Amino acid sequence: MEPLVSVVIPLFNAEKYIATAIESIINQSHQNCEIIVVDDGSTDQSFQVARRYQSNRVTLIQQQNKGASAARNEGLKLAKGEYIQFLDADDFLGKDKIKHQIELIRNQIDILVLGPTVYFQDGQDPFTTPFTHEWFSAGSNNPIDFLTKLYGADLIGQNYGGMIQPNAWLVPKSIIDQAGAWNETLTLDDDGEYFCRVVLASKSILYAPTSINYYRKFASNQNLSSIATEQAFRSSIKSTQLKHQHLQPHIEKQLSDKIFKRLYWGIAIQLYPKYLKLFKELAVQLGKDKVDGFYTHTKFYRLITKYFGWKTSAWLSYIKNGR
Repeated sequence: MEPLVSVVIPLFNAEKYIATAIESIINQSHQNCEIIVVDDGSTDQSFQVARRYQSNRVTLIQQQNKGASAARNEGLKLAKGEYIQFLDADDFLGKDKIKHQIELIRNQIDILVLGPTVYFQDGQDPFTTPFTHEWFSAGSNNPIDFLTKLYGADLIGQNYGGMIQPNAWLVPKSIIDQAGAWNETLTLDDDGEYFCRVVLASKSILYAPTSINYYRKFASNQNLSSIATEQAFRSSIKSTQLKHQHLQPHIEKQLSDKIFKRLYWGIAIQLYPKYLKLFKELAVQLGKDKVDGFYTHTKFYRLITKYFGWKTSAWLSYIKNGR
């Protein structure tokens, strides 16, 4: 019999998208899936839309608004599967995503598997949006090395770094149990901190090139990662501190400090000048080390940074964009 996969979907105000997310699981070529939708206090029609799908395969529960991490933890409490698939309510999975990942890690309870992600703008046809197999398509039999490349980026080598969207993973329940619960105090980069622990609890990482995840992007900045609030930045700092703590015992301190100092500076520079007090708090901890490579995303900002410094670039960006 095919192994049971528990799909955990945190739901908050996604009435336009939740049906697509649920149907993408119902229509998986791997049919032995249970779907656990946790409504996190939605104020739109999300719960009503999801309720149409309730069945012996789809469980729907409600909770007061506590955040996505709390919703995922509630879903995990109900999960009966040998494998866990997380899915955000505004994203969806390719038809063979779970099947091809199961085929790679069947009966291997200490191995993770991930696949490619299509990043598409809301309103665009996701099936005509191209994607590339990134550096992690090679997989890894060394989780420490994997995280070092993910966080260290070009400090480690060309093309490393980037983002691994949580839906791309399929995780054995045994690894979930070892990694522990999602950190409910985090709002931004809660997934980064969580999957740091998940990767560290694994033996190796495999890659399924035909297991496609579809991640919806919003031009109007509706997704949490684009809402530049002080609370979100504090969460990002805390998440980075925790990832530093998780990884540091496993690699040389000098390398660990170098990698994470640059990550901290990346956050600090985003704080300036809007959240000046928080910027100063973080800058004091980091000292006066010079960090290059920021505000270079366009030719204009590269020139401004080169001749007038990154703070001038930050001010201009703040005046232009309001953040």
